[in-house]
Formats: sequence, structure tokens, C-alpha cells
Amino acid sequence: MTPIESIGQKDVFMFKDLIEYMAKSLVNNPDEVRIEETEDAKGSILELHVAQEDLGKVIGKNGRTAKSMRAILSAASTRAGKQSLLKIVE
Repeated sequence: MTPIESIGQKDVFMFKDLIEYMAKSLVNNPDEVRIEETEDAKGSILELHVAQEDLGKVIGKNGRTAKSMRAILSAASTRAGKQSLLKIVE
């Protein structure tokens, strides 16, 4: 069995931890960072909640920071043979 075949529910937590780490590193209020995970037929959806005043820091100029976070999540989930989507909730 390959490492990708042995991946299970543990990866969802890994993805959540990855996004949480990145978001907490960017914001002024790391205690207010919260991630909700839901599963659908296509894969997992991670909803990132931050304090209102930190929303701009997570999105970044022209959405570059959010795009980068999504690219990292996509690379990690593709390597795990999964699909993940990051939504930043206002």
C-alpha cells in the first residue's frame, strides 16, 4: 500500500492545522481564528473564520494571500489524493 492509499481521516486534521497555522501567523487576534470543516461528494470544505479587523490580512492585497493559502492547501490535498476547498467567511 502506498502512503497516499494509507491516508485517512487524519489528513483532514492535517489540512485544518495547516490553514490554522498560516492564519494565526498572519492575524493580530490569533485566538479568534476558527476553522469549520465539512465533507461533500467532491472532498472537504474548510471555512476560515477570523476577527473582522483581521479579514484584510488574511485576504491580502488583491487577494494574493488568500490565493497563496489556497494554492498550498491544494498542493497538500492533491498529494494526499483528496480535494479541499478553502472559504474565507466574513
